[in-house]
Amino acid sequence: LCFAQKDVFQLKDIEKIAPKEKGITSMSVKEILQSLVDDGMVDTDRIGTSNYFWAFPSKALHARKRKLEELQAQFAESTQKKEALQKNIEKSKVGREDTAERAALIEELAALRQKKEQLKAEIDKYRECDPDVVEEMRQTNKVAKEAANRWTDNIFSIKSWAKRKFGFEESRIDKSFGIPEDFDYID
Repeated sequence: LCFAQKDVFQLKDIEKIAPKEKGITSMSVKEILQSLVDDGMVDTDRIGTSNYFWAFPSKALHARKRKLEELQAQFAESTQKKEALQKNIEKSKVGREDTAERAALIEELAALRQKKEQLKAEIDKYRECDPDVVEEMRQTNKVAKEAANRWTDNIFSIKSWAKRKFGFEESRIDKSFGIPEDFDYID
């Protein structure tokens, strides 16, 4: 409608003209117009208290030209990248030709990698004899022993408190809480 008449319209004008000329129901004109504005196909501006709508063919032509230029620039850039990558591939192939020497080196590399894995597995077998691992286990055991003795001390404190507060016998407290008779600090 705006293209055909090359004019500026208000919403009320478009709501009158669109049903007659384009067969659009007057109820959906505003929705369609807003969609066209959102898509950038129709321009709008508020002047005073009125909203005006327009769409000139030259704007669409310029938008298509801009898009075409952008796509051509992207195409040129992609072509340059492709050529650069092909040159890199050709450079990379130099010195990597399939020769008997190269095949022998590849086999040797595979054999050395397999040997490395075997040696690594053997080292893992003897890991528990590693002095660093043994020392780490000793330190862990020391911390665990200190923690166990700290809790044993706490249990003895609670037993002492219960004896003073409630007058229970030690054997009765041990039996009630499932504390073994030989319960003591870890040496």
